[in-house]
Amino acid sequence: MTKPMPLDTFTRLPPMLAADCVDGLAASIDAVAGNAAPTHRFLRYGWFAAALQAYGGAARTLTVTREGMAVAALPIVGIGPGRLRLASVPGCYWPFRSFPVAADAGIEVAEALLGRLAREANALRLGPVYDGDPALELLRDAARGKGWAVLDRFVADSYLLDIAELQAEGIWPRNSTLRKNRFHEKHLSGHGELDWAFVSGAGWNAAAFDALAEIERKSWIAARTDGSDAKFTEDGHGGFWRAAAADPVVAAMMWAAVLRVDGVPAAFSFDLNAGALKYAIANSYDPAFAKHSPGKLLYYRNLVRGIADGIARVDWGAGDSGYKRVIGAERGPAIRDWLFVRPGLPALAGRMLRGLWQRSGHAVPATAESAA
Repeated sequence: MTKPMPLDTFTRLPPMLAADCVDGLAASIDAVAGNAAPTHRFLRYGWFAAALQAYGGAARTLTVTREGMAVAALPIVGIGPGRLRLASVPGCYWPFRSFPVAADAGIEVAEALLGRLAREANALRLGPVYDGDPALELLRDAARGKGWAVLDRFVADSYLLDIAELQAEGIWPRNSTLRKNRFHEKHLSGHGELDWAFVSGAGWNAAAFDALAEIERKSWIAARTDGSDAKFTEDGHGGFWRAAAADPVVAAMMWAAVLRVDGVPAAFSFDLNAGALKYAIANSYDPAFAKHSPGKLLYYRNLVRGIADGIARVDWGAGDSGYKRVIGAERGPAIRDWLFVRPGLPALAGRMLRGLWQRSGHAVPATAESAA
């Protein structure tokens, strides 16, 4: 009888990696997103398709497979003059612009991705994206080891509300806060019957989006700006969110708390729920009710509901930190824009333009951490 060979006589071969590029959006994007970190599982085919529909562009998708299974999917669209061969990741700026990688992907996956990217573009813009983003971290480490120029510019600080930590320290929200809110709700009800509702999943229809757009058209966005930053109007970004809701998985993550006064939309808070993390995307209210703080009343109700649904943290993104700090949010990861410029003359030119790229962003606060 032949004796079995000892295990230490075998050589473990590295996993077989293959990188490819296809025109359009690859079907494998959903498979990768399903194996990504829970915070990034909204980066699906439907998410990128919605961006192309709303903002235009002809996409290609770079994929890396490991032993036949997709572990990274990088959609790209061309930007700038064609002769420069510049590319960007399509998507929406809320909550960030990145691409999916499997949670167990290693730097070798990013190296394979960069090898293929160098054949498709001279430079890739990734972002705005948070420090610590899984795709960013892998790509940055691999790029620096392969001679790519890696440039970043500061966009803003983010703000995080760690509900789990606050609750560990005591009752949150405080009973005193909830009592004050009930007092304001009582006076707000003087304007008419109050209806507090939530929208998600199959509830996303034309009427639901129209209600959010109606509030925005009455809000400070319409009064003080050109309205292009509104999230749900036709001349804002409404086309993106309506298209994104066509994907039932993304629609289930999309969440809105809506206040109506006598049946008329008066305030909303719109989020993307990704596992135990809630991305606070937008909130707005009709200034006719401003005296009674309808926005504050609504987002506290929204947070209480989120706690009941298992939300442990809220990412408030960038922007006005005043009201965010009042409810307990603290500064989180920085948000930056990145350029990855392939080795050779493009990388040399990129390094020469590093200062220009950095100055095109916002000034870095003295308290902000370096991206180095």
